Amino acid sequence: MTILDGKKVSNDIKNEIAAEVQKIKDKGEKVPHLAAIIVGNDGASLTYVGSKVKACERVGFESTLVQMSNTTSEIELLEKIKELNEDPEIDGFIVQLPLPSQINEQKVLLAVNPDKDVDGFHPTNFGKMALDMSTFIPATPFGILELLDRYGVETKGKHTVVIGRSHIVGRPMSILMGRKGFPGNSTVTLTHSHTKNITQITSQADIIISALGVPNFLKAEMVKDGAVIVDVGITRVADETRPRGYRIVGDVDFANVSEKASYITPVPGGVGPMTIAMLLKNTLLARERHNQ
Repeated sequence: MTILDGKKVSNDIKNEIAAEVQKIKDKGEKVPHLAAIIVGNDGASLTYVGSKVKACERVGFESTLVQMSNTTSEIELLEKIKELNEDPEIDGFIVQLPLPSQINEQKVLLAVNPDKDVDGFHPTNFGKMALDMSTFIPATPFGILELLDRYGVETKGKHTVVIGRSHIVGRPMSILMGRKGFPGNSTVTLTHSHTKNITQITSQADIIISALGVPNFLKAEMVKDGAVIVDVGITRVADETRPRGYRIVGDVDFANVSEKASYITPVPGGVGPMTIAMLLKNTLLARERHNQ
């Protein structure tokens, strides 16, 4: 069994990006600039955005953090997005989700300029991805592809089962794993909360990508020997023995499933670190686009 070590691979990618940024600096050119908008004070979102800012510092990017209050109106947020769309200094930006209830998430994602949409959530970019055109791939799916690629996990002709159909992970992964090329060329089954006999389906899978958000959902009896397991789930579970009062748990019963898997991602330290690394990679790509 091999651990798909997202922490190590994400560090490798950050080092590669830092080397690229150094070349840009040596030429006296403008370095990539990533901005993030966060509305409200959700603890997990603040932590996540904070780690994005730190990652930018590490690779030599410029970064801007726009913090807006919980009572921000949809109009105010759309005005801020328009401002970033029109700012030539900003190569890419993200709007941290979830948003407060008074704001229409769909309207906000549509307002982002597709050429600056480094999260890859805009319908233009999603459509291009589905058509195998060059575009921004959403950061988490992009990170999973990169992990499979760097560990040389064979995907051609394999049966991939994706658990969860969110627009952020499940749906894009089902498209990407079925595309021509590597990683891809697999036969994909997309499962969700209404899927019947899910154990029957997962136990036939060569590759399982779980993005459900249900702690320890995937048990050893649901997995065949030698399967590749990618755990995207991140749930905080109360644990008074931990200093923070909780622990992070994935969708996979790691202790038991790892005994059957050929490759598996840990939680934490698997897919999570890859998401930020690929967001940086998308920002670098955005800068190249703007300079063309």
